[in-house]
Amino acid sequence: MSISRKPWLWSFVAALVVFVITIAATAGASTGGVMQAALTFAAISIIVGTGQMFVITLGPGNIDLAVPATMTLAATLALKYMDGVAVLIVPGLLIALGIGVAIGVLNYALIKLLRIPPIIATLAMSFVIQSTAIATNRGLRIKPPQMLADFTTGSLLGLPNLAWVALLVTVAAWLLLNRTVYGRWVPAIGQSIAAARMAGVPVDGVRLATYVLCAVLAAIAGYLMASFSGGAALDMGKEYLLMSIAVVVIGGSSVAGGDSNVPGIWGASLFMYLVVTMLNTYGLQSGARQIFTGIIIITVILVASGRRRAS
Repeated sequence: MSISRKPWLWSFVAALVVFVITIAATAGASTGGVMQAALTFAAISIIVGTGQMFVITLGPGNIDLAVPATMTLAATLALKYMDGVAVLIVPGLLIALGIGVAIGVLNYALIKLLRIPPIIATLAMSFVIQSTAIATNRGLRIKPPQMLADFTTGSLLGLPNLAWVALLVTVAAWLLLNRTVYGRWVPAIGQSIAAARMAGVPVDGVRLATYVLCAVLAAIAGYLMASFSGGAALDMGKEYLLMSIAVVVIGGSSVAGGDSNVPGIWGASLFMYLVVTMLNTYGLQSGARQIFTGIIIITVILVASGRRRAS
């Protein structure tokens, strides 16, 4: 089947091109290291991007801007509770999951009960969440249990453990979208919320579940990221606001909703990390790297949009 009929393949093509350029710049000396690092750091983008993909698929205007703050609060409270004790790893994860559920419910409560647009509701919620994280953290950097740190920095069968976790998340997401009634309801709402209501789709319940799912995945990502990096920081999630949106769009999902591509999240996340790596390899300063990264993202999105209009 033609690659043009598989939008998610373009993200992998882009990632491969950037990977080849990066390896060429280093004469192939760091091929294995670059790939391992790409899989490790892309894993967090894949997890949060998967949650954001579900929300964006709900249709125009649906987006969760509270993702970074959710990551921070979940990581902060979970690590503070565990306090480096290995036997509390599972309870700490449950705390992170509970925080994700609570934030997802509150996000949708603002949207539904107060009739606030999702972009405003989740942005306002992010300030509340971040303030809570600041109040509970107070500048401390609590280390994760050593066993958890070893897991997040370790590998299995040559692949980083974080990549395995991301793979489990995306397989579950694919099954959810393609093998369940809920998975049919989400794009149906994105294509036409009025038609979905007429067809008997429980729109409010599906939207609530979707915002909860996004927040839960953000909480898991925060839990893992803090454990990998040696502790929770108050700004740990900030780069994942635009990143979680970019990997969805670059990965082939429609920003207008109604269409999603789970595999494309992988290609887009690898592409985003490799772009930064390539620019670092060529010695560009931080400001220049951000400009070039932005240009590349816009170019990919424009190309994808033009391709969809032509098809």
